[in-house]
Amino acid sequence: MFQGSMVALITPFKDGEIDKEGLRRLVEFQIENGTDVICPCGTTGESATLTNDEHHRVVEIVVDAAQGRALVMAGTGSNSTAEALDLTACAKKAGATGALLITPYYNKPSQEGLYLHFKEIAKKVDIPIMLYNVPSRTGVNMLSETVERLSKIENIVGIKEASGSIAQGSDIINRCGEVFDVISGDDSNALPLMAVGGKGVISVTANIAPKQVSSMVHAFMEGRPEDAKKIHHQLFNLHEAMFIQTNPIPVKIAAEMMGLVSGELRLPLCRMPEELDAKLKRILKSYRLID
Repeated sequence: MFQGSMVALITPFKDGEIDKEGLRRLVEFQIENGTDVICPCGTTGESATLTNDEHHRVVEIVVDAAQGRALVMAGTGSNSTAEALDLTACAKKAGATGALLITPYYNKPSQEGLYLHFKEIAKKVDIPIMLYNVPSRTGVNMLSETVERLSKIENIVGIKEASGSIAQGSDIINRCGEVFDVISGDDSNALPLMAVGGKGVISVTANIAPKQVSSMVHAFMEGRPEDAKKIHHQLFNLHEAMFIQTNPIPVKIAAEMMGLVSGELRLPLCRMPEELDAKLKRILKSYRLID
């Protein structure tokens, strides 16, 4: 159901509040440059520091701005099953195409706990659900066996796999088959995962280079692997630059340098040291993203 070039959308702030007009501009920027699916309110969207009301409003704005020109997969995960249920229900009400649910963080549930968490949400909210596995941020790795069990639930349609392991991604693809969408959650692993059966990427880099990320993904999907490989290598240093500090700090600063939106962050995230700002600026210039 979900495939292609997808963006883990940043949430722009202005003076501590959601920058609603800036958010609409970001949606237009993505659609104009070939992004297939827009994913607001994920980790890159600073979901951990959005209030529930802000979370609902961001999803509503993105759905309204997209006007059906791109699918909207709203981040609705939480380490509380009850809160994740509420966020998922609100995303459905807002008109989101699907929901992206991260594995519960901090409380480190067992594999059975993970299964029961996602099963409960899928049972209560009739919306296509994309699982999200990112153990480096959550402290728990959802194993392939658990994903296989969850894939048998009708409205759980795929996983954003960001364990960093191509072997784990391959195992999920082998276990769950073609109808289950396995999407890379790591920009640098997008092409390798697609080569073994993945169906795209939910990208941080696409916030600032959506056309290039889309070109790589679609080149592979259209049977032009050499073109895709060339773009993958061209983008590699930019992907690395997006993680010179904790995501989404570098990508928000890059968006500000490009004049897209303010780079304002919410504590406990804060600006990078000047030397990293200067390094990021050099890299953006090398990609001709800024003058």
